[in-house]
Amino acid sequence: MKKLYAIGEALIDFIPQQTGVGIAEVDAFMPKVGGAPANVCGAYTKLGGPSAMITQLGADPFGDKIENELKHYGIDTSLVKRTEKANTSLAFVALKQDGNREFSFYRKPGADMLYNPEDVKKDFFTEGFALHFCSVSLGDFPMKEAHQQAVKYAREAGLLISFDPNLRKNLWASEEALRNAVLAFLPTADVLKVSDEEIAFITGKETIEEALPLLFAGEVKLVVYTEGAAGARAYTKHAKASAASEKVKAVDTTGAGDAFIGSFLYKLAEEGVTAETIGQLTEETLKSMLAFSNTYCGKSVQKEGAIASYPTKAEMG
Repeated sequence: MKKLYAIGEALIDFIPQQTGVGIAEVDAFMPKVGGAPANVCGAYTKLGGPSAMITQLGADPFGDKIENELKHYGIDTSLVKRTEKANTSLAFVALKQDGNREFSFYRKPGADMLYNPEDVKKDFFTEGFALHFCSVSLGDFPMKEAHQQAVKYAREAGLLISFDPNLRKNLWASEEALRNAVLAFLPTADVLKVSDEEIAFITGKETIEEALPLLFAGEVKLVVYTEGAAGARAYTKHAKASAASEKVKAVDTTGAGDAFIGSFLYKLAEEGVTAETIGQLTEETLKSMLAFSNTYCGKSVQKEGAIASYPTKAEMG
């Protein structure tokens, strides 16, 4: 199986020791390794696929913790840089009664934001399956240009490009800036993963059916649409499929969307899907992949943390 690369933030999620209250009321937090691109690598690799993280960490103990844990899970850290110019990014999370989250980021700037485009090399992607990224690192700082360089090189190498906007509005100076960044990068992807909470913000449309003509922009060949407890759907220009989720009691939804797309990318790799063939996936195949990722995501939310909560292939049965 070929390697998945992910570029962007790797950070420490501080998970609250009690739920049902906001950050200001939490008495204690537990540090867990997170960051959406790192989480996606975690899901892909815990299922048995090789992955590599492209990021920058601070020369601090939190950076050590992240690098050590990524290595522990088998994620390639040879492309992770360290810097003394900024600290490793932190995110404090509060979990409300329904399992939804409140975030407070310590990242002004974070070490990941200062990762330079010239640090991305063409030979990173010679043996790869896909490059995955999100929107958190697409602000007006060097890491955005590094994404542009990575997408260019990965595309030239024939890799699949995967984009999950994974919106975090409180990290942006304005909602317009976030929307513009998403709309600028969206057409560069072969696979676009969006949630029911993101459709209206990105497209101005209320339903996925209304939004699809806008989402199938540029290179986009597959749109994966998640609806939380309601399940997920997938659309190519020639086929569509849906799969319901099993009902589970959510303990912690941190990294749930990353578990979904990470496991979905694993199934694409397992099928040998490429940028050329992804638009030819059948309804039956798409439905099977969605069902697998729904189950994977459902198992992950029953434990705390992100990568630590993701099941292995053996645990999937």
